[in-house]
Amino acid sequence: MIESRCGILCGECKYREKMDCASCINIKKPFWGDSCPVKACCESRGHEHCGQCRDFSCELLNQFAYDKERGDDGKRIEQCRKWMEEI
Repeated sequence: MIESRCGILCGECKYREKMDCASCINIKKPFWGDSCPVKACCESRGHEHCGQCRDFSCELLNQFAYDKERGDDGKRIEQCRKWMEEI
């Protein structure tokens, strides 16, 4: 089951219940700000998640995945690959 646009596993997110977040697939505006550039890009291209994009894995997704403070060392990128294999 696809949980996010960028590959984050929302079911494992410590903020999901705390912020009453239904995942970026089900909300218009993320709880952390006015918008998410990864979500906006993915949706503008008509994809369920970034792994479906011909530009995967792009610079924008890599910036998020490897951000020193909020990144996950590429786990979300690997998750997008897994979702593609499941299709």
